[in-house]
Amino acid sequence: MTFEKLSEKQKQIFTWWSKTDKKALICDGAVRSGKTICMITSFVLWAMKNFDDCNFGICGKTVASAERNIIKPMQGISDITYYFKLHYNKQAHLMIIEGNGHKNYFYVFGGRNESSYMLLQGITLSGILLDEVALMPESFVNQAIARTLSEKNSRYWFNCNPESPVHWFYNDWILDADEKNALHIHFLMSDNPILGEEELRAAEKNFQGVFYQRYILGEWILADGLIYPDYKNAVDPPPDREADRYVLSIDYGTRNAFAAVLWGKYGDIWWAVDEYYYSGRDENRNKTDADYVNDLIRQFGHLANTQAKLKVIIDPSAASFITAMQEKHIFAVISADNAVLDGIMNVMRAMQAGKIKFSPNLTNVISEFQGYVWDDDSGEDRPVKVNDHAMDAIRYFVQTMNIYRDKRRLAG
Repeated sequence: MTFEKLSEKQKQIFTWWSKTDKKALICDGAVRSGKTICMITSFVLWAMKNFDDCNFGICGKTVASAERNIIKPMQGISDITYYFKLHYNKQAHLMIIEGNGHKNYFYVFGGRNESSYMLLQGITLSGILLDEVALMPESFVNQAIARTLSEKNSRYWFNCNPESPVHWFYNDWILDADEKNALHIHFLMSDNPILGEEELRAAEKNFQGVFYQRYILGEWILADGLIYPDYKNAVDPPPDREADRYVLSIDYGTRNAFAAVLWGKYGDIWWAVDEYYYSGRDENRNKTDADYVNDLIRQFGHLANTQAKLKVIIDPSAASFITAMQEKHIFAVISADNAVLDGIMNVMRAMQAGKIKFSPNLTNVISEFQGYVWDDDSGEDRPVKVNDHAMDAIRYFVQTMNIYRDKRRLAG
């Protein structure tokens, strides 16, 4: 990349370690602002200039996300590959970089949960790059920093998109950047000179609600209000014909409600065309797995005649029900991807892009849309867990079927 074509904020990423005595760099803000690519490049150049035969850490929420967001782009950055030879050992999760008489080792770690910090124990690191740091538990980040304490010239590189303003990283590091001896650079998409006006507008259309405020405006803001504020725009009668194919998505419940949403594909659009809903609490009678299977066969079983088996997406935790479904040999059961926040964001984007729509006769689905809100009292990004069973079934469908996944890098 040509240094003169970088924005002023991007240039700071390349010069902070040589022009300041700061111990850490924090880059947060909007997606597609170019911060990630600049951080990867600068991190490698810093490490290879100042160290030889040393270990470094590259951390993501998972090893897979770190490989996708850091390792793969690194192998295509000409400012790295021109000067250095790179070899990635996928089994060992180790990138070896050598050139200019130096050879260093970059280990990849995933900070998914509270126990992840144990993966870091025992290794000495001369520097760490933590991508999506706001998605990592504090214990993992603290352990990563602790692994560098014996190296006098170590540095920490933090990169993230905004989350809630009560988030530990926002309060401990961003608000206290000076106290932590850290340089904080806040990015907007306009800080990326590669993006033209048309690309900026297109990126903005991918988000709404709290995700627009965070990922486009770069704000650390609480999630509140309706989760799908524009759901009415996606309510539309389906075409008056049979769909090309059908898929059923289910949120399983015994005492809690059991919700199933039938999806029909019409061209490039998936329409929610029918629903099944039963609440043992409301009816004061619980149904067995066999009862539910028989109900689904009565309502949807005929669709198995139009395709080899009716594909059914179910939360993998419903083990006994899955077994009961499989015994009938007319359903092809698929374990749902039940990621909550990613799922909610992708449902929003699928709605906004017109990739999913909802028949107006789905009374339970539409009723849940009207009351599906963020939990203001939790301090975390999560929905209020009341009357959300059809919402979960919709999320399982969109996330599992990959209805909307942006192929472009989001966090940069």
